[in-house]
Amino acid sequence: MSTEESDGEAPPTRGRSRKYTQVLGLINQAAIEVFASEGLAGASTQAIADKAGLSKAQLHYYIESKEALYRQILQDILDDWIVVFGFADEAFGPRKVLGDLIRRKMVFSFEHPLRSRIFTAEMMRGAPVLNTMMDTSKQHTDQAAAVIQNWMNQGLMDKADPMLVLFHVWAVTQFYADHATQAAYFRNVAQQGDDNDRRYLVEQVTEFLLKGAGVK
Repeated sequence: MSTEESDGEAPPTRGRSRKYTQVLGLINQAAIEVFASEGLAGASTQAIADKAGLSKAQLHYYIESKEALYRQILQDILDDWIVVFGFADEAFGPRKVLGDLIRRKMVFSFEHPLRSRIFTAEMMRGAPVLNTMMDTSKQHTDQAAAVIQNWMNQGLMDKADPMLVLFHVWAVTQFYADHATQAAYFRNVAQQGDDNDRRYLVEQVTEFLLKGAGVK
């Protein structure tokens, strides 16, 4: 059955729901672009509406306020981080688990640089919104640090502050989101890079970080 036939036979409520979801997706992407370039203070609902191809009145039918939309985007990013920084079974060991984590974070930096930059900008202004939202993220991070400490105790990697190990992984991988233009300029490559170049970067960063952490 074709899409047109399917749409024609779908109940009206389902059609409205599909359109509603599509418009919310457009608004979300437009807001990410505006917040990433202007920040919360500099962003306006008019700019978000223009980017989404809506009137301001139409936009406010779908959102409560600019601040509520910003908070929702931050929550979505936090949910992404929980997935990206999720640890596999501790028994797999640090080389595989940390290697997989580095790869996921690098891929996220490549594919969602604007979302990464919104998070970084929020942190740089003292995280006034995020401060009330990070309890779950902190719990997951504490658990990851405890796993790293266990590996250190078993002699599978060098002794260090496990939380700082996670920070170092974050800092290096985040560079490729926050400073993509700089990295591309000095490496004489296109900013987006191709698949081969991305794989090369992932391999280089992974080897560098695992070696620095003394992973056996």
